[in-house]
Amino acid sequence: MPRVLFTHPVRDRAHWASKHSERTAAFAAWGSNVIDYLAADGSNNVAVSVDVHDLAGMQAALASPEIAAAKQAHGVLDPLGIHIEEK
Repeated sequence: MPRVLFTHPVRDRAHWASKHSERTAAFAAWGSNVIDYLAADGSNNVAVSVDVHDLAGMQAALASPEIAAAKQAHGVLDPLGIHIEEK
């Protein structure tokens, strides 16, 4: 099961951080062990790591209107970087 790291800026890091449980629920169909990271420099750059058991499901979810709405509600800004662990 690869770990995937998502990186992106947000409008408000405190607001984004408060939505962790919603992120975990949104990713549950294809991933687990959701961990949020805030930039050490205090900027609005963040990261999320997820253990992904269904990469095709993740890719489909990322293109869904539900994830688009969640990104907007959480204040996620582009660009979204996606990094897959190489084992």
